[in-house]
Amino acid sequence: MAGFHTTGPNQALIISGGGKEPKVVVGGRVFVMPILQRVQTLSLEVMTLTPSTNRVYTKEGVAVSVDGVAQVKVKGDSILRAAQQFLGKRLAEIEEVALQTLEGNQRAILGTMTVEEIYQDREGFASRVLSVGSTDMDNMGLEIVSYTIREIQDEQGYLEALGIPRTAEVKRDAAIAQAEADRDSAIRSALADQESQAARFSADTVIAESERDFSIQKAAYDQETNARRAAAELAYALQEAKTKQDIRLEEMQIDVIERQKQIEVQQQEVLRREQELDATIRRPAEAERFQLVTIAEGNKARVVAEAEAEADAIRVRGQAEADAIRAKGLAEAEAMHRKADAWKEYGQAALIEQLFQTLPQVAEAVAQPLAKTDRIVMISSGNDDSAGMGASRLTRDVTNIIAQIPEVIEALTGIDVLGSLKNLKAVKTTEELEAEKREQE
Repeated sequence: MAGFHTTGPNQALIISGGGKEPKVVVGGRVFVMPILQRVQTLSLEVMTLTPSTNRVYTKEGVAVSVDGVAQVKVKGDSILRAAQQFLGKRLAEIEEVALQTLEGNQRAILGTMTVEEIYQDREGFASRVLSVGSTDMDNMGLEIVSYTIREIQDEQGYLEALGIPRTAEVKRDAAIAQAEADRDSAIRSALADQESQAARFSADTVIAESERDFSIQKAAYDQETNARRAAAELAYALQEAKTKQDIRLEEMQIDVIERQKQIEVQQQEVLRREQELDATIRRPAEAERFQLVTIAEGNKARVVAEAEAEADAIRVRGQAEADAIRAKGLAEAEAMHRKADAWKEYGQAALIEQLFQTLPQVAEAVAQPLAKTDRIVMISSGNDDSAGMGASRLTRDVTNIIAQIPEVIEALTGIDVLGSLKNLKAVKTTEELEAEKREQE
């Protein structure tokens, strides 16, 4: 399983995989990488074993049966070695292996000692079994916390026979002492009490020593446990910090890669935009500029040509108009000169001729309003004769108006038209005068 795993001081976590050496975590927490790593547990609890050897022949060939009690656990500094031997096995299987090993050691030590040595020196026997068994256990990553003999038996009564000499001696002493019973009774009783007390003290001392050894071993175990717990907590904290640092480094690497990809995308986008700008704006603009420049140059050439042509035309036209105006002016001046000469020569007669030529125009101007009139309503009081009514009356009014023209001319110009007509004798027309002049020339 991946993720964080936590364990107590009575278990060890074995993390393997990921291309690294297996790692051991006791009493702490550890992060296991998904897929790459695997985590397994190994119990560190004390296992109570009861090695029993039946009918084992001692050094003297006497068959004895010995039952012992041993406390075995995984050695603190050999967890990886124990993991190689027992990882994946059930606790009962580990106990069976340790029990078989310890029973073999117990059998081996029984074959090197006599019954008396085993019976009389149980601590020596236990010490030798513990010494030999520790080596084998250490090879498997285990250690023997304690080992004691619980019971020694034999089927031939050898152990019981060992007490017969002592029994006979006691009986003999009792027979001898029977005579001296009164004398020695108190002494013997006191000595017996002393020996009993000494034996009790000795037994208590042994018990106290055992308790002391147990307390020392327990204190050492507790110290080791606490030290390993503290080390596990520190290792967990360190591992957690390293894991966070690794994760942060991975995240930073991912950010760097993402930024690089973004920069590459932006560079590609810049290139694309430049190409798009070149294709859609710059090149069409250059083409349009070239077209405009070409058109402008063409228009300029056309305008210059048109201007030059127009200038030439204006100059020719101006020259022609000037010639025409000059000719017209000369002609008008000549006509006016001749007319002035004629008027000078003919005098008042020419002026009167001009007046007569103008009178019809004046009469037309007077009659023009009547020509534009759709209907005229004339009202008469009845006092006038019939001849003065209708159209005749209108004609007469127009004639009266025309008859007043000479008076108006005289008032405006001071020329007496009627008087001039009366005094005019043999007046010639202008055409006749001009004809005569041409003949004279």
